[in-house]
Amino acid sequence: MDIARIEAAAQRLAGHARRTPLLGSPFLDEIARRRVLVKAECLQHTGSFKFRGAWSAISALPPETRARGIIAFSSGNHAQGIAAAAKLHGVPAVIIMPSDAPAAKVTGTRGLGAEVVPYDRATEDRDALGARLAQERGLALVKPFDDPEVIAGQGSCGLEIAEQAAEAGVTRADVLVCCGGGGLTSGIALALEARAPGLRVRPAEPEGFDDVRRSLASGRIERNAALSGNICDAIVTPQPGNLTFPIMKRLCGPGLAVTEDEALSAMALAFRHLKIVAEPGGAVALAAALFRGDELEGDAVICTVSGGNVDAGVFARALVLL
Repeated sequence: MDIARIEAAAQRLAGHARRTPLLGSPFLDEIARRRVLVKAECLQHTGSFKFRGAWSAISALPPETRARGIIAFSSGNHAQGIAAAAKLHGVPAVIIMPSDAPAAKVTGTRGLGAEVVPYDRATEDRDALGARLAQERGLALVKPFDDPEVIAGQGSCGLEIAEQAAEAGVTRADVLVCCGGGGLTSGIALALEARAPGLRVRPAEPEGFDDVRRSLASGRIERNAALSGNICDAIVTPQPGNLTFPIMKRLCGPGLAVTEDEALSAMALAFRHLKIVAEPGGAVALAAALFRGDELEGDAVICTVSGGNVDAGVFARALVLL
């Protein structure tokens, strides 16, 4: 993985992905006691950054391979990104989704024309199921994070952060990234290494599912004890990826972990002060910026709001905190 691959992905994404804004609010600055800049990937197509990696991976396939169709596994955001990118390419998509995935994400995936195959997180191996279906149907498997072209596509977000931070006069800061398997985190880290080396990426996760934070601390891949049971469903993954972890180990600072209540509070504050909708997993980086200030360095912090695909009931839980 290198900057050339990210730049190539960004070129393929040009005219297809949105250049999402870098937002700020003096009210958030006051809470965090430093300047807070928010990369609003919840405004990306399908409501999350995942469209970037999906388009990058699908567009990089040989035409004859792509025409047979795409298969992916996801709790929802990668699913919708793949479904949308496949539909725009005019090819079929099969998405393996956990049976407890939020209804809004399942509905959104089906609404984009994809076939949804449910599985049980606790008893079934999604990787094995995906490999079997891919072989049986001749489909191209696009993994949610451990794929070079997916990482490159997510890295396009990092190229934008580098440009927008410079425009905002920020050249040194922690960049907090909502982290599941590490595709977005590693992609942004690679882009910033080349384009804005004064910006240091730090992964943000929910407490109890902070496998990346623990892995960075120990120097080896650590696995979560549970595979479900947190409101931040979008970033609950078993462990860091085999491709993403070495990148994060080399380039990232220490990880951060936040509580469910802090994620909900960050959702409410993002809605009030930035006028954007964040899902719990997409709000953990903002929560860390607002509520983990003693673990940050510098007068400014940049954070991603990586997704906004939230069920109404969960969003209502956040709004009562206002």
